[in-house]
Amino acid sequence: MSQRTGTAVSALHYYERLGLIASERTAGNQRRYRRYMIRRVALISVAKRLGIPLEDVKDAFSEVPLTESPSQADWDKASRRWKTTLEQRRRGIEKLEQELTGCIGCGCLSMKACALLNPGDQLGAGGAGARRIEG
Repeated sequence: MSQRTGTAVSALHYYERLGLIASERTAGNQRRYRRYMIRRVALISVAKRLGIPLEDVKDAFSEVPLTESPSQADWDKASRRWKTTLEQRRRGIEKLEQELTGCIGCGCLSMKACALLNPGDQLGAGGAGARRIEG
């Protein structure tokens, strides 16, 4: 599987621990992957390259059978589910891009007025003094 997909063996083991893929053990305790796992590993690789968290991938795969060959309907359902997640992510990135462009152009350096770093002066409710924004 590692040679076929270009995925490190350690990554395959990690994906298996997360429940993203599954293998069967031989009498010599070697892992053997079913052919249909190649698609799962390929999609995980694409998601990783795009910065999509493995938890989102796991959610998208949640209704795709792990122990038997998935049908086209299974993959279609997962695809629709994932598309919705990706659309939400895209809208969030576009919004951030607009806000960030405005922030860079603004130059106000005002923590009270900044809609990007302190929307609605949420930090002001914590009182005077320095505040760190999380998330």
